[in-house]
Amino acid sequence: MKKKTGMSKVREPRPHAKAASGRTSRSVTKANFRPSPQADLTAKPKVMEWELRLYVAGNTPNSTAAFSNLSQICETHMGGRYRIEIIDLLRSPQLASGDQIIAIPTLVRRLPTPIKKIIGDLSNTERVLVGLDLKPTRSASASTRS
Repeated sequence: MKKKTGMSKVREPRPHAKAASGRTSRSVTKANFRPSPQADLTAKPKVMEWELRLYVAGNTPNSTAAFSNLSQICETHMGGRYRIEIIDLLRSPQLASGDQIIAIPTLVRRLPTPIKKIIGDLSNTERVLVGLDLKPTRSASASTRS
């Protein structure tokens, strides 16, 4: 009788039935893990992208001003790393419930988290930057100096 040494043999994975896609599935263990040839292990992490939603009601002056102000702020302070989705609640009112919109125009910052909301035409640039966490508040920066 052989004495058990506590080491187990690495077994080859058993082939499984073909999946619906026609590929043979197999279990992956440490012993047989190999990254796919398409995997780029030297890829740099993706640059943070801002995902913004602007809720408007038609082509009103406030809605137009909000979009214009938002576009200018994004170009100036986000350097092309943003996506703006315009949602017209006159065409799709059911979409207001998803972000709990109670006033328009409303800007919702979806990414980066946490979600933030700014109501109004976004004409006060300083307030919008603070609301989006792009610039610290004056009171916070003043208190850190002393």
